[in-house]
Amino acid sequence: MKKIIIGILLMFCFAQTHAQTAEADAIVGKWITENNKGVVEIYKWSSMYYGRIISVKEPNGKDGKPLVDKKNPDPKLRTRPIVKLEILKNFVYDGDKVWVDGKVYDPESGNSYSCKITLTDNNTIEVRGFMGVSIVGRTSVWKRKIN
Repeated sequence: MKKIIIGILLMFCFAQTHAQTAEADAIVGKWITENNKGVVEIYKWSSMYYGRIISVKEPNGKDGKPLVDKKNPDPKLRTRPIVKLEILKNFVYDGDKVWVDGKVYDPESGNSYSCKITLTDNNTIEVRGFMGVSIVGRTSVWKRKIN
């Protein structure tokens, strides 16, 4: 009887862990940024979530060359291509469809911000960048890319 109870408890714990993992991974996928400027792929590495630009509406500058991270505060990084640039880093799932403790990098300004991401429905996330406290910041709404 003791083995049966332990077995049931282990199965319950596994089911709970599996459900939490599936909920946490709901953010994984391709997301169209606000104003259709580009597509960011959010992926999981180890236990954290990251995002990189995989395409942009206008991939080339006026000179016809691919856009680069020219506003980066580190001069050594200013030649990095915008496409494949990692802009979301170190997010952890906090429960209730919210990912926290991450950073978002804005290649248009060269600034990095603290960030939290909220899944408002299966196809919409709110990416909130802020300095200090979340109340003072800006939210960008992204839509899941289907196909």
